[in-house]
Amino acid sequence: MIGTKADAKPKELTGRTVLFSLIAFFGVVAAVNAIMVTAAVKTFGGVETESSYKAGLAFAREIAAAGAQDARHWRVRANVVRAGAEARIEILANDAGDQPLRDIVALVRLAHPTDRRLDQTVEMTAEGAGHFRGTAAFAAGQWDLVIDLDRGGERMFRSRNRVILR
Repeated sequence: MIGTKADAKPKELTGRTVLFSLIAFFGVVAAVNAIMVTAAVKTFGGVETESSYKAGLAFAREIAAAGAQDARHWRVRANVVRAGAEARIEILANDAGDQPLRDIVALVRLAHPTDRRLDQTVEMTAEGAGHFRGTAAFAAGQWDLVIDLDRGGERMFRSRNRVILR
């Protein structure tokens, strides 16, 4: 029988075949690494704390501010609702005697828990003593609603609450 498979010689492995196989293998590995590095750099929003050392130094001041805030017994309520393409935020702030707080400024931020590039500062307008309203661009998901109440440039109150926008 002429030309049968039983008579065929196995294909010889040459140096050229090994070279091209190695180049192809490492080329695929390098391409996948390049894709993964690019995706990681583009999607990483940053760390929560720029400097752990500076955050540690500020910790004692934050503890003292939290103690002073607790001693005031302020009641601050916030409401976040979706209104079309916006998230409407309303804040009511009362003192220990349930009277609206006067001479305060509300600074509000919607902070994304995993990507600080998505954080939004919300412009709040006073609607009367202790009553503030503002709007932010609506983005579904989990957010931290950070409320700071300042008086005379000094932070008197801070609240950080997780909200889910749907």
